[in-house]
Amino acid sequence: MVHYKSISQTDSNLADREKAWADSWYNGEELGPHILLQTCNRIEYYYGDDDVPQEVARHLFRVTSGLESAIIGERAIQGQVREAYMTASKKYLLTSSLHRLFQMALSVGKQVRENTKISRGAVTHSLAALELAEMEGIDLTGAKICIIGVNQLTTDTLAFLKNKGAETIFLANRSREKAEQLIQDTFGNTSVNCQVYDLKQKREFLAEADVVISATSAPHCIIGIDDLTPGHPLLMIDLAFPRDINPEVAELPNVKLFNLEDVERQTQHNREIRIEAIQDAEKIIERKILELEEALKRRSLHKEKQTQNP
Repeated sequence: MVHYKSISQTDSNLADREKAWADSWYNGEELGPHILLQTCNRIEYYYGDDDVPQEVARHLFRVTSGLESAIIGERAIQGQVREAYMTASKKYLLTSSLHRLFQMALSVGKQVRENTKISRGAVTHSLAALELAEMEGIDLTGAKICIIGVNQLTTDTLAFLKNKGAETIFLANRSREKAEQLIQDTFGNTSVNCQVYDLKQKREFLAEADVVISATSAPHCIIGIDDLTPGHPLLMIDLAFPRDINPEVAELPNVKLFNLEDVERQTQHNREIRIEAIQDAEKIIERKILELEEALKRRSLHKEKQTQNP
């Protein structure tokens, strides 16, 4: 039977999820072939073979459709589920049930977004971070904005900054080459003042920036109090899980720090605005659960016939 284990924003806060990760809550290697789904708001792994219980399929289908996200209908989860599945497929010989479950989940997520209004008006964490900065009185056009990390979150952030007319962008990353390529892909030969830094130069770019948005995949904090210039005013937004920025920096008098939970609280959409879309999405999910059950039954009957008629 296929099982899953999950810890997410629905049953834990950011600190609890970080502690679970640090305490090796995830120890999937003992389970054999499995799929790990790690996002900014959840850690889940799926394992097992044969039957897929409805509650397992329903949960993954809802996750992939954005119904279980902190920001209902957000789009990034579809790609994160796909990446988790592809990574596990390369690493393990996954069971046919896991293959079928995740292929169906990706199909469900795509169908929900194409056939309902679930993502209409939904924001991403990237846009939410910029809206939060504006709520704090930051002029994104004139401010020096530093982005840390190269991934989908930061790619989206840079695209939004371009649309908002930002004039000075710093991009810092462990791989300078990846950062330079992202800047070129986003801004090309525009007049935007773009500067690329190595993370080792963090004291330098942090001393210059007005706003810092960090979203790396580092397993630990990469910015602490000692990295900041005393007295330099700074708005810091940490979109990473685990966190990139040590919470202690918030104790500095000129620093204002927001984390994932802060961003989500500031930008929560009224769930009832999209209640009809949510109901439409749930109808699609229930139909797909039945399709998955039928497909698994056909596979089981086929295996039985092969056993009886060798």
